Amino acid sequence: MFNAVVVSVIVMVVLSLLRVNVMLTILFAACVAGLMEGLSLSDTMSMLISGMGGQANTALSYVLLGIFAVMIGYSGITGFLVKKLVSVLKGKRSVLLLTIAGVACCSQNIVPVHIAFIPILIPPLLHLFDKMKVDRRGVAAALTFGLKAPYIMIPAGFGLIFHGIIADEMKANGMEIAVTSVTSSMLIPGMGMIVGLFVAIFISYRKNRELPVSERAGLSLSEYEVVNEIAASEEMELSFTSRHMFTIVATICALVVQLVSNSLVLGALTGIVLMFLLTVVPFKEGEKVINEGINMMAMIAFVMLIASGYATILKETGAVESLVQSSTEMLGDNKMFIATMLLLVGLLITMGIGSSFGTIPILAALFVPLCAAVGFSPLATAALIGTAGALGDAGSPASDSTLGPTSGLNADGKHNHIWDTCVPTFLHYNIPLFIFGLIAAMVL
Repeated sequence: MFNAVVVSVIVMVVLSLLRVNVMLTILFAACVAGLMEGLSLSDTMSMLISGMGGQANTALSYVLLGIFAVMIGYSGITGFLVKKLVSVLKGKRSVLLLTIAGVACCSQNIVPVHIAFIPILIPPLLHLFDKMKVDRRGVAAALTFGLKAPYIMIPAGFGLIFHGIIADEMKANGMEIAVTSVTSSMLIPGMGMIVGLFVAIFISYRKNRELPVSERAGLSLSEYEVVNEIAASEEMELSFTSRHMFTIVATICALVVQLVSNSLVLGALTGIVLMFLLTVVPFKEGEKVINEGINMMAMIAFVMLIASGYATILKETGAVESLVQSSTEMLGDNKMFIATMLLLVGLLITMGIGSSFGTIPILAALFVPLCAAVGFSPLATAALIGTAGALGDAGSPASDSTLGPTSGLNADGKHNHIWDTCVPTFLHYNIPLFIFGLIAAMVL
């Protein structure tokens, strides 16, 4: 009960719910974990800083993508998309949220840009959300669904990577399984995500939610934000110019470079350079635009860095292994009870680390021998590992599945990361994931 993972995650959750800044929350949780494992505060900070490099590439990617997103917004091309969405979906809130969920799903496999589309698509729509009285918690739920469900269920893009990691780690720990079988095992847990999405859209956040339309929480509107808000109001005729064409060219080139090099950094950097070279963004406006992009994504970048350091403390001190070992010693041979405890362990670990993909190797090393000894099939074991890894990704203050939606929805300062993103996504996805993952473990 007093394991460092359990206590530090509880500290992180409580402080988050009390609206303490998420960066400070993770730092406090890391200090608690380090002190409980016998480290001094100085050693804890040294280990945290040394572990921050694990997410340096991701953090740099997010900052560059934020800059590129602001440049795309500066070109005014998002006004066409906003105007089209307004004309087609105005007054159809459920369809709007399902459309957003569908776009987010495409970002995981068809065009694997992950959260990069959020700061491009969502800020121009905030004015529309307010006019339609859309509950932004529902938008957050739709976005998080699209960021999670595809890698859980679909063996393409990030999903293929996720399923491949499960298969490889199970094999490395003595249990053979094909990637196609992993995909089959994750269909039942994935159905839980779909149930959670429908509950969020058609039940929980179906009612009007009033937010002040004109108030911007003290933030000033940039020129491109004004254009997009007018477009959302259907008060402006937009004409397609060469600048818009060059923006499309830069975006396509950025995507091609990203896919060929498998590097978000190179892809975003390509787009930024082309936006300058093609004069979509004048050089004299460069510093202003870059600063806006950094302001948009810097918080996410630093949270990812600190979360990586926190994860290093949990892993290097042996706190995670100790948690799983102590859990397995008290499980006995009741399959239902064992499956429940394993999923709870996965929830705690992923809530702390914030990465489903990074959690799988830790879980597989400890789950596979236990599942084999108790008699779980390879399919059931894969379902347990995959579900335990995915649990906590939604709802974790340190996960990009929650940080991404917040980065777009809080562009005007009217969306709280914890209460408007983390809590709703935790309730709507972790609960059904847990239930459906448990069902999968028992029937497969």
